[in-house]
Amino acid sequence: MSSPMHVRKAIHFASLRAQGKSGLALRLLLAAALAGFLLVFAARSLSSPSPPSPSSRLQQQETPAAEQGIPLAVAEALVHYTTSNTTPQQTADEIGVSLRVLQRRAPCNFLVFGLGFDSPMWAALNHGGRTVFLEEDASWIANVRSKHPSLESYHVTYDTVLTDADALLELRSHPSCVAQPDLAAAADASCRLALKNLPPVFHELEWDLIMVDAPTGWTPQSPGRMGAIYTAGMAARARRPGDGPTDVFVHDVDRPVEDAFSKAFLCEGYLAEQVGRIRHFVIPSHREKEGTPFCP
Repeated sequence: MSSPMHVRKAIHFASLRAQGKSGLALRLLLAAALAGFLLVFAARSLSSPSPPSPSSRLQQQETPAAEQGIPLAVAEALVHYTTSNTTPQQTADEIGVSLRVLQRRAPCNFLVFGLGFDSPMWAALNHGGRTVFLEEDASWIANVRSKHPSLESYHVTYDTVLTDADALLELRSHPSCVAQPDLAAAADASCRLALKNLPPVFHELEWDLIMVDAPTGWTPQSPGRMGAIYTAGMAARARRPGDGPTDVFVHDVDRPVEDAFSKAFLCEGYLAEQVGRIRHFVIPSHREKEGTPFCP
């Protein structure tokens, strides 16, 4: 019997196939965006070198200096989106919000909650950086890896359900969850929103961009994105001093949980932009100045 996750993916796949001409237009736009991003990246590579930024401390595989041709991740994404009947979960306008930030900050460390039809695109747009995907369904990870082996993804588990959302939202005023920008301390203090057993890479890197587009959150017993949103905000607040702010994106803010939790735990004072169903926050490190309030 198919798992609920497989059913969800299948339903979403079917709906995407039904988009017809709009889906084709989006795929062509993606191909153009990837090609344009590659041209910008090439131009940067040919320009005079500049001193390394704090984000240059990327843990990534080395590539030969004389590498020729289109990078593998970009080539795979171009082929995938121009030949596939599937399109990303976000609209072209919504993708544009993150694309503008990536064009400015890539190559960088990019954390994505969720592994989906848009994953090859995000990895390609961050060519030269580290793009990591956290996914709740182990079987779906295996499925995607069989088609896109270069994507870096890890299985994570959630111990919340959507029906807990109202009670979890009240933790916004609980000291164990908001007293300090330290996810481990929050977990030790039994803050139910703090995700546990995350892969080591989560703690090893300083994240420049974080996208929350998972886990599932549209059935009563699905885990909901409460913990993912909270954890994204805590990772941003705990960023190493001197590395600058973290850009955090939350998709599906037309839904009550994503709307309420992003405002409460990422803070309306840090909201930079909203386009369609995506909300963009710019969160500074709270380790820069001791005593920085949870929300401005």
